[in-house]
Amino acid sequence: MGQKIHPTGYRLAVIEPWKSRWFAGKKNFGEMLLQDHSIRELIRKEFKGAGIPRVEIERSGGSISVIIHTARPGVLVGRKGVRVEQLKKDLQESTGVIVHLTVREIKRAELESTLVAEGISEALEKRMAFRRAIKKAIQSTMQAGALGIKIECNGRLNGGDMARTAKEREGRVPLSTLRSHVDYGTALAHTTYGIIGVKVWIYKGDIEPGKKIDYKKPMAGNPAPRNQGRGRGGPRRNDRDR
Repeated sequence: MGQKIHPTGYRLAVIEPWKSRWFAGKKNFGEMLLQDHSIRELIRKEFKGAGIPRVEIERSGGSISVIIHTARPGVLVGRKGVRVEQLKKDLQESTGVIVHLTVREIKRAELESTLVAEGISEALEKRMAFRRAIKKAIQSTMQAGALGIKIECNGRLNGGDMARTAKEREGRVPLSTLRSHVDYGTALAHTTYGIIGVKVWIYKGDIEPGKKIDYKKPMAGNPAPRNQGRGRGGPRRNDRDR
């Protein structure tokens, strides 16, 4: 089940909060949904290098509150807040309503699956060996306090003639446990041989019954013990992967 269901969608209304929080009727539900999608696409297109893994949208009355989580708030805000003010104007022009922006800094980018996947994709685009990029990401994430991580790369790895899949895992990643806080993110690496897809799962610990994840205070698991294994039997290796 954990291989076929999106980890975030599987935990919605249990421990995961909704990224869009508003209510609408049948007439304007589709319009608001497309508006949310266009807001997120505009932010990610304009601020690709700001490290934005999550954009939350809230609606109240005739205004929209956009909460942007970023690892590089200086890139997003700009000098004297020029860039964030321009973004606010662009969003108000595209939506036609008043927009309130809130920027929240991510303290540990190594624990955000989307940012880890983007880091691996950037390394692959710079022609780094995929095994080295994966191991480097696993090491930094486990040192940051994650309880487990799983990384999967699909495509023409190292310029091979046939596309294949490479997987690496360290620690525990309980995908079927609803209380486990599993952060899931993806990224695409545009290489000279084609597109390589990167998927990352990060296990940060369990959420207490009756509570939900609070992204205002990012949760980090306890540091993994030094003798911790790689899961059930560890990853399979082939001679051509070395």
